[in-house]
Amino acid sequence: MNLILLGPPNAGKGTQAKKLYADFHIPQISTGDILRKAVKDGTELGKVAGPLMASGQYVPDEVVIGIVEERLKEPDVAQGFVLDGFPRTPGQADALDRMLARLGKKLDAVISLEVPHAKLIERGSGRRVCPNDGSVYHVTQSPPTRAGYCDKCGAALVQRPDDMPEVVEKRLQKYDTETAPLKHFYAGKGLLKTVDGVGSPEGIYEEIKAAARKP
Repeated sequence: MNLILLGPPNAGKGTQAKKLYADFHIPQISTGDILRKAVKDGTELGKVAGPLMASGQYVPDEVVIGIVEERLKEPDVAQGFVLDGFPRTPGQADALDRMLARLGKKLDAVISLEVPHAKLIERGSGRRVCPNDGSVYHVTQSPPTRAGYCDKCGAALVQRPDDMPEVVEKRLQKYDTETAPLKHFYAGKGLLKTVDGVGSPEGIYEEIKAAARKP
């Protein structure tokens, strides 16, 4: 099963991709996770991506496309994959089509998670992350046992720069302009399935599985 999870920042794509992996053993390919690790590790890619991500900007296409193609060549994607955060634009979608053709793969479905903007800003601005182990919390939806500190290691939690409310709003505006047109792109190919992204993670997941299996 080869899927794209489409949706704005904080729509829950990462959470759902992990559930798909647990059930079907198809890895989540999250460009955001790859880029954030590069920033944390101080790699050359991280030095380019860091300032752009912190200000709500997108990383250049050629960088992201190269990352995805290298990842899709790894042996663990032989049975399928879930793309999370890529493609972001019709241009990237065209590049993905060419990439998959080169690799002898094809998409089975594109699942679009639909969530109102106000809910997306609330989700993003309330998120807190452990700088040591990457554990993710939310100040109201999934708070740590001790406010402000990681349950696992006790480290003080931090708010990622790209989770600041003003940055989230900027990213949503960019999504509406540049990424939302992908729904038309994939609808034209008969691949688009829409799922309500508000509700329990488990309920949303059942809807995603049902949508992915529809012909």
